[in-house]
Amino acid sequence: MTAVDRGTAAIPLLETETFDLLLTDIVMPEMDGIELAQKAGEMCADLRVMFITGFAAVTLKAGRAMPQARVLSKPFHLRDLVAEVDRLFEMDNVTGMH
Repeated sequence: MTAVDRGTAAIPLLETETFDLLLTDIVMPEMDGIELAQKAGEMCADLRVMFITGFAAVTLKAGRAMPQARVLSKPFHLRDLVAEVDRLFEMDNVTGMH
């Protein structure tokens, strides 16, 4: 697991490393999570995306911009996060995505 505090810091990592999942807050400084996910998707088509947000209005924006992504609303329990990640990977296994 690699963590950064802003989307612009994630781009160089996405260019040099391979990731299975991008877990990002939607509201961040410099580059929001939706823009980060779109750029990451251009670099790695198989990358799974999960957004985290505490704002209902941005949930709708994320759903329109990245319909295949999951959105988890704050506050949430760790078991909820684990369950959503499991579902995201199970869904990809059913559809044949790796």
